[in-house]
Amino acid sequence: MSLNDPQWGKRGRSGPPDLDEIWRNVNRRLNEMFGRTTPPGEPGAGPPRRSLPLGGAGLLAALVLLVWLASGFYIVDEGRRGVVTHFGRFTETTLPGLRYHLPFPIEAVEVIDFSQVKTVEIGYRNNNPKNKIAKESLMLTDDENIIDIQFAVQYNLKNAAEYVFNARKPEDIVAQVAATAISEVVGRNKMDFALYEGRAQIAAETEKLMQAMLDRYGTGIYVQKVTLQNTQPPEQVQAAFDDAVKASQDLERQKNEGQAYANNI
Repeated sequence: MSLNDPQWGKRGRSGPPDLDEIWRNVNRRLNEMFGRTTPPGEPGAGPPRRSLPLGGAGLLAALVLLVWLASGFYIVDEGRRGVVTHFGRFTETTLPGLRYHLPFPIEAVEVIDFSQVKTVEIGYRNNNPKNKIAKESLMLTDDENIIDIQFAVQYNLKNAAEYVFNARKPEDIVAQVAATAISEVVGRNKMDFALYEGRAQIAAETEKLMQAMLDRYGTGIYVQKVTLQNTQPPEQVQAAFDDAVKASQDLERQKNEGQAYANNI
């Protein structure tokens, strides 16, 4: 608006401007910009209007800022680790205690449970070997025989950052790695060894191979123990296998009896 506008206090088309009127209009405009009102009774003052003072707005902004900054505090319980990311990139792993990270959306934290030991069952379910899963349990031995192996893998986490970025479905990963590892170990051994005297060795070799595979892919998973629950020939040939074993045992018994008789003569 120009100074020639009548609203700025000009007294007619030819008279000089009213400086007091101009000042009052400028003052009123400034008051409106900064949330203040024109005192009642002054020219240009309208009805009283409630507005938020500039100081109140600043206080509110400061309060919001404090709440936002305080949202960065978090607690890591015992047996857990915190994985902090900065705009999605890994920053650090935090130990148990009261911790702080820059608030969202700058940084974020995911707290991971290290203490819980989980179990994956291969070849059976619900802790019952009778609930067989044949497609998981049948293995081929070095002498080209098929055996039925059911086993369990106990595991927990050892690296929180690797787990967060590389192993979001640990049960599936452990199950796949376990099946691959034991198939390789069983395939290097004879059937009789796998069914009888080699059970402990097969479990130990499977555990070692699993850990090497999990470490190679950076999963952050630690294999605590591999336990063979049941090893036997497939059900379809179980009866014939039992007969063969019984015949072998009978033959061995007869040989021992014959040797004992010969020693007594």
